[in-house]
Amino acid sequence: MEGLCSLVFKFGRTEVIDNTLNPDFVRKFIMDYFFEERENLRFDFRLEKSIVGIPGKKCGTVIVTAEELGCCRDSVLMQFCANKLDKKDFFGKSDPFLVFHRSNEDGSFTICHKTEVVKNTLNPVWQAFKISVRALCNGDYDRTIKVEVYDWDRDGSHDFIGEFTTSYRELSRGQSQFNVYEVTLLSFLIETEVSFLDYIKGGTQINFTVAIDFTASNGNPSQPTSLHYMNPYQLNAYGMALRAVGEIIQDYDSDKMFPALGFGARLPPDGRVSHEFALNGNPQNPYCHGIDGVMEAYYRSLKCVQLYGPTNFAPVINHVARYAASVKDGSQYFVLLIITDGVISDMAQTKESIVNASKLPMSIIIVGVGPAEFDAMEELDGDVVRISSRGRFAERDIVQFVPFRDYIDRSGNHVLSMARLAKDVLAEIPEQFLSYMRVRGIKPSPAPPPYTPPIHVLQTQI
Repeated sequence: MEGLCSLVFKFGRTEVIDNTLNPDFVRKFIMDYFFEERENLRFDFRLEKSIVGIPGKKCGTVIVTAEELGCCRDSVLMQFCANKLDKKDFFGKSDPFLVFHRSNEDGSFTICHKTEVVKNTLNPVWQAFKISVRALCNGDYDRTIKVEVYDWDRDGSHDFIGEFTTSYRELSRGQSQFNVYEVTLLSFLIETEVSFLDYIKGGTQINFTVAIDFTASNGNPSQPTSLHYMNPYQLNAYGMALRAVGEIIQDYDSDKMFPALGFGARLPPDGRVSHEFALNGNPQNPYCHGIDGVMEAYYRSLKCVQLYGPTNFAPVINHVARYAASVKDGSQYFVLLIITDGVISDMAQTKESIVNASKLPMSIIIVGVGPAEFDAMEELDGDVVRISSRGRFAERDIVQFVPFRDYIDRSGNHVLSMARLAKDVLAEIPEQFLSYMRVRGIKPSPAPPPYTPPIHVLQTQI
């Protein structure tokens, strides 16, 4: 009989609340539901668990509540002020803040937002804050919203000043003042959050381009030690990275025609070095049909070009940028996948190309294969420090780098390795896509009506 093991992982972490034994945490955790996957989940709408740790001592209780989220994607930007609040401090005035509670289906209340503390005043003006309508009332415009006013104390024993109730509908109508506590709504602005799929449904096309490293550091393709070795029984690292990313992203491109480029090779017949050559041998039309077509062109190139060098990225980035620069209306977005094994040779030119491309509808994925150190690639990935060139910073973070070796499954399951790789390298594309659309003020086009097949009427001749 096989033993069962349970996997435990950290999903999220609450904020820290100082100086209290009865914390009421604000941060919510939203779990995605994937229709295409089987998920064994247990939901307890109110779960209470005792905290254990010190034998013989009660360490407290953790209370978790859950509720199915509505599909509303609006957010609201609100600002409040107050006048003549009660004076709670012996020395000085009050240090007021607001606490917003959403009512739950069972009649209880859950904190959904806290404002900042405004020090030493009875007439505070709090900063405007943005909150999703789902968090505020779960899309139910008439659900009760309770707002409490407190005077902040350093020891955590905040003094209660008063409370009032309202609803999203009242707030949206400009309900401005609430009972004797003179809390006033200064502004109320509704924003609709659009998603990556809204643009795809509206017709935006994702154009996928592949660029493969053909430098000599990959090793002789005829040798099993080469990263380009064509093993008849399994894909090499380049092939796995290409299929992992390409087979997912190709579903967002209607014609399934992908430009495939190579760089760092000497080309026949004259042996000239190229950092921007078509894998199919046709520089005027480098398009390949589907990922299978790209793979076929890649294998054909390995048999006729000579691996050389150096490792230059700027030419292929500029190649895609030229196309992206011609279509800035949101109808198309370009994704460049660069698969490489080595240290980049044209770092300054590549940074310049990325800074220029950050203003275009374009993202760059870099997958590093092999055992080399990829410190320079980490620098191009602007997650920590935004990339810059000659004093100019990139407008957006458009580069995602991952080393393929981090995704190799220890059991040798290449399907699992490819799935993990695809998930991580594509994770940032939707937000990079949306950041371009937001900066340019481009809204998704309306989705076309569903196709209705024509009704054929049978006619009989008499």
